[in-house]
Amino acid sequence: MPQNEWIYDWNLASPPQIAPRTRVLLNDETLRDGLQNPSVHDPTIEEKIEILHLMESLGIDSLNIGLPGAGPRAFADSEALAREIVATRMKIRPNCAARTVEGDIRPIVEISQRVGIAIEAATFLGSSPIRRVVEDWTVEHLERTTEKAVNYAVDNGLPSMYVTEDTIRTDPETIKRLYTTAIRSGARAIVLCDTVGHATPQGAYNLVKFAIEEVVKPSGEKIRVDWHGHCDRGLAIANSLAAIAAGANQVHAAANSLGERVGNTPMELMLVNLRLMGLIDRDLSRLKEYCEKVARATHTTIPPNYPVIGRDAFRTATGVHAAAIIKAFRKDDPALANAVYSGVPAHLFGLEQVIEIGPMSGKSNVLFWLERHGIPADDALVNRILDAAKQSARVLTDDEVFALCAETARN
Repeated sequence: MPQNEWIYDWNLASPPQIAPRTRVLLNDETLRDGLQNPSVHDPTIEEKIEILHLMESLGIDSLNIGLPGAGPRAFADSEALAREIVATRMKIRPNCAARTVEGDIRPIVEISQRVGIAIEAATFLGSSPIRRVVEDWTVEHLERTTEKAVNYAVDNGLPSMYVTEDTIRTDPETIKRLYTTAIRSGARAIVLCDTVGHATPQGAYNLVKFAIEEVVKPSGEKIRVDWHGHCDRGLAIANSLAAIAAGANQVHAAANSLGERVGNTPMELMLVNLRLMGLIDRDLSRLKEYCEKVARATHTTIPPNYPVIGRDAFRTATGVHAAAIIKAFRKDDPALANAVYSGVPAHLFGLEQVIEIGPMSGKSNVLFWLERHGIPADDALVNRILDAAKQSARVLTDDEVFALCAETARN
C-alpha cells in the first residue's frame, strides 16, 4: 500500500498557508541568546566549536557567534568561531549581536577585518511604548540612534541586520519610522522580535505582513525579513510558522529552547517541522547529537518526554501501542513502524522505535524484546518476565530483564 494511503492528513485538507517551495532560512542563537538563560553554563571554546560543526552538519544557514563588546572572553570566543568558519570553509554565515552604539559595533569590525570574513552586525534597541516609558526615550531619539549605528556598521564594511526588541508590542508608526530609517541607512535585513513571548500566531502573522507591506515594499530594496520569538506562552513554534506564512525569510531559534526566561524558539523542533512540512530537505540524522552536545556543554538537561530528542520520544511499553508497532515491524517496513503510533517518523532523524517491558506491557512486548536480543523465547521465560513487569512500578531496565533470563535458565 502506498504510504500516502496509510494516513488521511487533515493538515493538507485545504491549501497550506506556507507554499512547499518557500525558501526558509534558520539563524542559530544558541551561542549568544541561548547563553543568556540564567541556568546555563557558558561552554568552553572547544565545546562551542564542536557545536558550530554540528550546526553546519544540520544545514543551519547562519549563527550568532556572540556579543564581542561584552568583554574579553566574549570577544575571544567570537573571533575563534569566526576563524573556524574560515579555516574549515563552512557554508554557515556568522553574525554578532551589538547594542546600537559604536562601542559594541567596533569589536565586530575588528574581528571581521582580522579574520577576513563578512560578519553581519545584529544591532538591537528597545522600541515598544512600555520600554520607552521606562527609559524616558523618545521615538526621535531612537531614530537618531538607529541611523548612527547602522551607518557606522555599513561604513565599516559590515552587513547590517537591524533589530527592534519587543516589536510585537510596538505601535505601527514607530515600527515604520525605525525600520525605514534603518533601511535608508543601509540595513539589508530587519528582525521582528517577540522579545517577551507575548505573540500569538495571528499576531506574528499580522506583524510580519505589516512590515513587508508598509516598510519593505515601499523601500524598493531587497530586504531579508527575520522573525525572533520566545516561548513564554508556549507558542514559539506556531508563531514562527505563522511568520513564515506571512512572508518572513528567516527564523531565529536556539537548541533545546535555551534563552532568557523560558527560552527561544527551539531550533530542533523548527528543523523537524520544516522537514515534515516539505520546506527543507536535508540530512537531520545528527539532530539528537546536536541537542545532547548543547545540553552537556551548558550543563542543562533534556526532559525525557521532550519531542523527538527526549529519551521517551520513541519509546513505548504500553501493550496496545507496542503490539501495533511490532506488527508493522513484522511487515519489514520501517516507515510503517515509525508512523503507526508516531506523528514524527523516527528514521528521518537518525532514530528508531524502542519497545520496552513494563507494568502496562503485553506478551508481545516480551517476545519482541527477546527476539531483538537474540534470546530464545519459551513460555516459562516469557511468563517470568511478564509477571515481574506487572509487579513493577516502572519499566524494567535491560539489565533487569537479562537477570530474569539468567535466573530462569538456572531454574
